[in-house]
Amino acid sequence: MRTSTEDTLRLTVAALMHAAGESKTDLAAGIGLTQPKVSRRQLGQTAWTLADCDALAAHYGIDVLQLLAGPTAACEALPPEHRRTQPAPTPAQGTPR
Repeated sequence: MRTSTEDTLRLTVAALMHAAGESKTDLAAGIGLTQPKVSRRQLGQTAWTLADCDALAAHYGIDVLQLLAGPTAACEALPPEHRRTQPAPTPAQGTPR
């Protein structure tokens, strides 16, 4: 069974939010929507519009075609400055220093 374009876009947005370390509130502020509107779009209650796709692509610093290509392509295209910073690893407990 093939995934619809709308489902693919929702998965892509979720993957980009995760890769960027963003909440729905962060994303909403970044693309000029409210958090409830982002939530409705991500739940499939309202469709992402073409204008939303342009805003999402600009927000993440990727081309709209990369956004529509799916989660893998979009996350691979995500510029380093849009990626979440990883916390420094902590020494394992009980490891001698």
